[in-house]
Amino acid sequence: MQTRAVGDLKVTRILEYAGPTHDPAFLFPDIDRSVLDANAGLMAPHHWIPHMNKLIVTIQFWVVHAGSHIIVVDTGVGNFKPRAGIARMNMLNTLVREWMIAAGAPPEKVTHVVMTHLHADHVGWNTTWQDGRWVPTFPNARYYLPKEDFVFCEQGRNREPGVVDVFGESFFDSVMPVVDAGLAEMIEPGREIADCLQVEAAAGHSPGQVAFRVRSRGEEAIFCGDILHSPLQIVRPDVNSGYCIRPDLARSTRLALLHQAADSGALVLPVHFGEPYCGYVRRQDQGFRFEPAGW
Repeated sequence: MQTRAVGDLKVTRILEYAGPTHDPAFLFPDIDRSVLDANAGLMAPHHWIPHMNKLIVTIQFWVVHAGSHIIVVDTGVGNFKPRAGIARMNMLNTLVREWMIAAGAPPEKVTHVVMTHLHADHVGWNTTWQDGRWVPTFPNARYYLPKEDFVFCEQGRNREPGVVDVFGESFFDSVMPVVDAGLAEMIEPGREIADCLQVEAAAGHSPGQVAFRVRSRGEEAIFCGDILHSPLQIVRPDVNSGYCIRPDLARSTRLALLHQAADSGALVLPVHFGEPYCGYVRRQDQGFRFEPAGW
């Protein structure tokens, strides 16, 4: 758990888990080992373990204290969620709730829960198993769901042939319970949430992914969800993850983010980076480089 300031805002990172979990050929199917070797100085040892040839993937989310608001950005995998076929996510039992309390964000005090997209590893703590059913973890919060992702799942398009379904059962155990409880609102780009989060278009990885930009006292940060899975995609913006449902749009979204972040000096806060988990995009030659942020 680490905390940093963005102007008057306090941003705290909550870790669910991290480790060398992914075969690069699975997460980045369009590249081969030579690309990782060429970028070993960037990737090893915090994002890639060369002798294992495994990518370090982190599941984390962010808590923002903004005045009287306590905002959770994405909500990880969650405890006791049945995730058949994904052993590392299946029936987790972590101390996320305790870490949130330690960070000054006990679930009952959270005012806003915002999701960049509705993939299973971004919505899990929306709900908690209680008295034989899934109930909202943050009972006094409003939950903000990207509209296009919700419609995509509601229509069952995530289960169509040829679609990599990263939504799965999480739509029913982690999204619909908050909708049924009357706590959810659908969001689209252009909206402002909690007087500080600007909702920006970021589709491609999922049909309706959004990013959240905050500005305070001349400082700026971008909660960018899965526009980026790894620093490799900063130096190689053409590289998509295997989960990107609209590949060409994902690439153009990523390139736009990199240009914006480099121009503004914004702190970039992805969900899946290894240590130090966030950083800055700088221009280098005709492209970009990653500058890790200190704590």
